[in-house]
Amino acid sequence: MEILYNTIIATICVAILLVYIWRVLNWAWFRPKKLENFFRQRGLKGNPYKLLYGDLNELTKSIVEAKSKPINISDDITQRLIPFFLDSINKNVLITNPEHVKEILTKNYVYQKQTHPNPFAKLLAQGLVLVEEDKWAKHRKIINPAFHIEKLKHMLPAFYLSCSEMISKWEDIVSKETSYELDVWPDLQIMTSEVISRTAFGSSYEEGRIVFELQQEQAEHIMDISRSIYIPGSRFLPTKRNKRMLEIEKQVQTTIRHIIDKRLKAMEAGETSKDDLLGILLESNMKEIEQHGSKDFGLTTTEVIEECKLFYFAGQETTSVLLVWTMILLCLHPEWQVRAREEVLQVFGNEKPNLEGLSRLKIVTMILYETLRLFPPLPVFSRRNKEEVKLGELHLPAGVILIIPAIFIHYDKEIWGKDAKEFKPERFNEGVSKATKGQVSFIPFGWGPRICIGQNFAMMEAKMAIAMILQKFSFELSPSYTHAPFAIITIHPQYGAPLLMCKL
Repeated sequence: MEILYNTIIATICVAILLVYIWRVLNWAWFRPKKLENFFRQRGLKGNPYKLLYGDLNELTKSIVEAKSKPINISDDITQRLIPFFLDSINKNVLITNPEHVKEILTKNYVYQKQTHPNPFAKLLAQGLVLVEEDKWAKHRKIINPAFHIEKLKHMLPAFYLSCSEMISKWEDIVSKETSYELDVWPDLQIMTSEVISRTAFGSSYEEGRIVFELQQEQAEHIMDISRSIYIPGSRFLPTKRNKRMLEIEKQVQTTIRHIIDKRLKAMEAGETSKDDLLGILLESNMKEIEQHGSKDFGLTTTEVIEECKLFYFAGQETTSVLLVWTMILLCLHPEWQVRAREEVLQVFGNEKPNLEGLSRLKIVTMILYETLRLFPPLPVFSRRNKEEVKLGELHLPAGVILIIPAIFIHYDKEIWGKDAKEFKPERFNEGVSKATKGQVSFIPFGWGPRICIGQNFAMMEAKMAIAMILQKFSFELSPSYTHAPFAIITIHPQYGAPLLMCKL
């Protein structure tokens, strides 16, 4: 009897082991090879599938090599940003047709966000940008009120104060008689982080600054791990990086939770909610719970924390890179710098910019749009089809990673004309729809239902900052400037942005 029992247990264990071995083999070899053959039969070219690592080694090597070589101002930046594009046929399909892009970004329940296999990648933020389906709809509904124009106008003082602090610093070090070399990139990063700290947490913004610094460090760790193969279970190893990433996460969680707890106590005591992002989010969340009589319809404190982390990363990164590339492009095209300054002075003189005036800055808006076209915050993004679909003439099995290279689409001569790689803000003279001929070919903030919820926030902040800078300074590229755009999630200037600043 005991022998029979042991035989049954052994058989069950072997069966379980065989199932897991099959799953691993299917994940690591059979399914990728099946997809490779599927795409080859349909004429799609790419590198042969390599077990586990795929093209990762070549990708990493090409990025390191590209970063070691600055480029000329006139060179194609796509070769530096994505030197070895993930177009391996076994898992990925490159999408550049505007109609296909439109379909993918419209059907967000079918084509879903592609998450990184390494669980540590989620430490940066797990808010609105990563949730799917009904959970995404709930988050979006609750967060939406925080980004209405009516709410954003109350944040203008925070934009103005943060910009004023940066400009005052520049005025203290830049002489009126001669130009002064200044790397504006670190200051723009600090300024946009100050804006997020003030608009997200209001009076608690000093604590918010700690969050920003920690999130910035976390982003660097996550970019490094994204270039290596994740071995299941390796996150539990007590490596120096693993321990530091967990320390950062714990400190960020503790800091934001403390701010939220203080705010909730004040609201329970009858204090009116503040007009910062956190206050509006908490108020919207409470209304949703009260309306339905259940906490299931609201966000948990942990989910609110994740949304706050996302405010920091997405909000600060998007605007800082937009501003630095706008200033660099205005150095390269001084005639547009003159035109923009004339418009700003005509609308505001030397007075404080206001909401009504910012909405009238047509030339500045055209310049910002063209900067977003040439230097989209996210040069590439991806989706994975949840089920088998037909995309154009292509039948795709479930689980294919669809790569949408925004930078390729923004530089496509068939869409934008022979001057697609040139800085020509006048192409947006009659708005985005006219410039794109109604196609989905301008996607700096994405498109469709999941278009970036903070795009109005970013554009308003950028207009305020550029207007205030143009009121006080003229600027040109320093001889020490080295053109080296590279992607740390968003497009950064690798060697900073040293400009020759002159006080007006």
